[in-house]
Amino acid sequence: MSNPQTTTLYGDVDSALLEIASNIKLLVCDIDGVFSDGRIYLGNDGEELKTFNTKDGFGIKALQRAGVEVAIITGRRSNIVTNRMTSLGVKHMVQGEEDKLPAMKTIMQTCGVDFHQVAYIGDDVPDLPCIQKAALGVAVQDAHPLVSRNANYITFLPGGSGAVRELCDLIMQAKGVTASVVGKSQ
Repeated sequence: MSNPQTTTLYGDVDSALLEIASNIKLLVCDIDGVFSDGRIYLGNDGEELKTFNTKDGFGIKALQRAGVEVAIITGRRSNIVTNRMTSLGVKHMVQGEEDKLPAMKTIMQTCGVDFHQVAYIGDDVPDLPCIQKAALGVAVQDAHPLVSRNANYITFLPGGSGAVRELCDLIMQAKGVTASVVGKSQ
């Protein structure tokens, strides 16, 4: 017997998942392959470029206005990421950290939350420990198969194409605030 389904803006999900999402107070995100499509553009002079989706930016701003803290943990260091996340008002940023679980625990302490209040979204093997510990462990649609197998939610959209916005919308829907959040594109 299957669990009852609830319709979201993106498709049907297990109703129990929305109950978990309703308790989320902290969203922790990987960057490459989640906010971006995972590609890194390098110029002849070593300049690094990444693309970010404004839909994801709006979702982050809306989620913060709905009272959910947002953090990023990434294995790479990049001024581009610092600039983008600062523009979105993300206060908790850990860069250059390959062992992400201790970083997530530190952020959780700072925010005063427990694992049952945390959502984590990632795309590759370094994200697995966080995905397995978070109440809402999320893999983007095009994540590595090991990540997808361990997540309790797989986005309908791939990384860099609105997957973060989808998760933000899911959490806001679960909290009953989707339609009440407005703002400009980010």
